[in-house]
Amino acid sequence: MTSQTDVLKAIADVLETRRPQDGADPQSSYVASLLSRGQDTILKKIGEESTELVMASKDQSSEMILYEMADLWFHCMVLLTHHHLRPEDVINELARRQGLSGLEEKALRSSTGGPSDE
Repeated sequence: MTSQTDVLKAIADVLETRRPQDGADPQSSYVASLLSRGQDTILKKIGEESTELVMASKDQSSEMILYEMADLWFHCMVLLTHHHLRPEDVINELARRQGLSGLEEKALRSSTGGPSDE
């Protein structure tokens, strides 16, 4: 059986092959077309998918929540690819935070000059 992280890694591996600068054709690949149009296009798509997820949740439709969450995660993975990051990087960050309260983690970010969510 494939682990969940293996699925994310496999998707990320495919996304890496869709970089236009590495020869992927934006005319024949949705991901290559997003990557070729740049960050603003990817961010717009993430915004759209986030809104669709919110609406699915408001409708209390479990099936649509899963569908829209998958879309949102996929487009977030495209953004990671754009920035030469991987899902493993996100998992490592979540692992680093494990066991910290949210308030504790936020205080650590402000004291170390890390990113804040304000």
